[in-house]
Amino acid sequence: MTTRVDYLYWAVAHDLIVHRDYRLFKLSPSHNEMWLEGGTKKNQKVIRLVRVDLDWGNHMQRDLDRIASIGDQLRKKVQKRHLTIENIYFSTNAPVDDYEFLLEKPIHSGKNKQTVIHSTLIEDQTDWNRLDPNHPFVSITMNEPLSDIYNEEEIEERKRRALSHANESNKKEQQLFNAATPFFTYVFIVIQLAMFYVLEKNGGSTDPQVLIEYGAKYNPGIEAGEWWRFFTPMVLHIGFLHLFMNTFALFYLGPLIERIFGRSRFLFIYLFAGFVGSLMSFVFTYNISAGASGAIFGCFGALLYFGVRYPKLFFRTMGMNVLVVIGINVVFGFSVPGIDNAGHLGGLAGGFLAAGIVSFPKQKGSVKQLSFSLVAICFVVLSLFFGFNGGFDSTNPMAVNTVAQESIQNGEYDIAYDLLTELNENGEATEETYFLLSFIEINELRYDEGKLNLEKAIEIREDFHEAHFNLALVYIEIGNIEEAKKHAEKALELDQDNEPYQQLVQELDAQ
Repeated sequence: MTTRVDYLYWAVAHDLIVHRDYRLFKLSPSHNEMWLEGGTKKNQKVIRLVRVDLDWGNHMQRDLDRIASIGDQLRKKVQKRHLTIENIYFSTNAPVDDYEFLLEKPIHSGKNKQTVIHSTLIEDQTDWNRLDPNHPFVSITMNEPLSDIYNEEEIEERKRRALSHANESNKKEQQLFNAATPFFTYVFIVIQLAMFYVLEKNGGSTDPQVLIEYGAKYNPGIEAGEWWRFFTPMVLHIGFLHLFMNTFALFYLGPLIERIFGRSRFLFIYLFAGFVGSLMSFVFTYNISAGASGAIFGCFGALLYFGVRYPKLFFRTMGMNVLVVIGINVVFGFSVPGIDNAGHLGGLAGGFLAAGIVSFPKQKGSVKQLSFSLVAICFVVLSLFFGFNGGFDSTNPMAVNTVAQESIQNGEYDIAYDLLTELNENGEATEETYFLLSFIEINELRYDEGKLNLEKAIEIREDFHEAHFNLALVYIEIGNIEEAKKHAEKALELDQDNEPYQQLVQELDAQ
C-alpha cells in the first residue's frame, strides 16, 4: 500500500512528461528524485521533483544547499546566463520544527546569483490546490479526486507510463543523430587531399595559373560557359594552411551532418552549398577563389535548419557553440583581407535551403519542402542572372592581373589591355599591371609606351628583375646601349643564376 502523496508525485511527473512534453534528464536509482526541463521557448523551466519525508528542517536545509550547488553547475552546463529551478518536495508530513522560512524566499546561487531556486512543499492535494495563482505550476491541475490509500499497482501504472514515455522521447532524440554512418565526408577529404597533391606537383597550389587550369572559380571562364567552375573549387585549396583548416573543419562537422540527415541528403547539402558559395563569389567578386569553405559553411547552415526544427534539442546540445563559431568566422571574414566572405555567406544560405529541401530521414514530403525548393530555384536563377550581367563586382587588382595574364597567354591581347587599362585609370594599378601593359605594348612595337610602363613598375618595386630585363631589351631596340647595359646588369644582380640575364650582359659587354 502507498499514500496519496506517492500517487501525487507520480501523477505530477506523468502530467509533465506525457502531457506537457517535459524531458526527463536525470532520475535517481530509487526513482524518488527526478529532474525535468521544458516549458515554452521564451519561458524554459527546470523542475526538480523529489519524494522524501522531511522530519526536520535541517534536513531540508542540507538538501537546499546541495541543490544550490547542482543548480549552478547545471546553468553552466546548459550555457545559460540565468537559470530558474522549481524544486518541489512531496512529503507525507511537514518537518516538525521551524522550516517555513526556508520556502518563503527563493535561493540565489552562483558567483553573480544567476541561479534562482524556488521551493515548494506538497503534503496533499490541498497543498497543491492552495498554490498561489502566480506559482509557475498553477496550470498543472489535479482534477481527479484522491483516495487516502492507493494500491501499488495503481502507482506503478502511473510510473510505468511516465518513464516509458520519457524513454521513448529520449530514443527519438538519439535517432535524430544516428540516421547513417559517415561516408561522403571522408570521400571529400580524400579528394581534396589528392587534388592538393596534384596542384603542388604541377606548379603549386598558390599559383593562379595552376588554380585556373584545375578548376578554380574564375569569372571569365564561367562567363565563357565553363559551368563546372561552380563545383570544382570545392576540392581545391590555396596553400597548406587553407587545406589544413578546411580539412579539419570538415572532419569534425561533416560526420555530424551525415548522422543527422543521412548520406544522400548530406551529399546534396554539401554540393548545393558549395555551388551557391561559388555562385555568390561569382556575383560579388572578380577574384579567383577556391576551397571547401562554402560547402563547410553549408554544413553550418544545415545545423541552423536543425535548430529551427528542433530548437530545444539544438540549444541543449550544440546551439550556442554553432552560433559562436559562425559569428567568429563571419567577423573574421570581414576583417581580414583576401577572404571570400561572399562565398562563405552564400554557402551558409545554400546549406540552410538545401536542408529545408531534403528535410530529415523518414519524413514524407511536405509543403515546407516545396516552399524551400521554390525559394532555392528563384534564388539561383536571380543570382545567375545578376552574375552573367556583371554582378556586383568587387574587383581586386591581383585578380584582374591574373585574368589579364591568362588572356595574354591565350593571345587575347585586346581583352587583357582593356582590363589593365581600366585598372590603371581607376588608380588601382600595381607593378604587375604596368609590367603586363608594357608586354602588350612592346609586342605591338609601341616601345615608348612600353618603356614608360616598365619604368613605373620599377618605381613601385625596385627589385623587379623581369622589368629591368625587359627594359634593357627595349633600350636595345631604340638604340640606347648604355641604358640597356645598366638595366641588364641590374637584372643579373637581382637574379644571378638566370641564364638569359647572363647571356644578355655578355652580349652587351662584347659590343
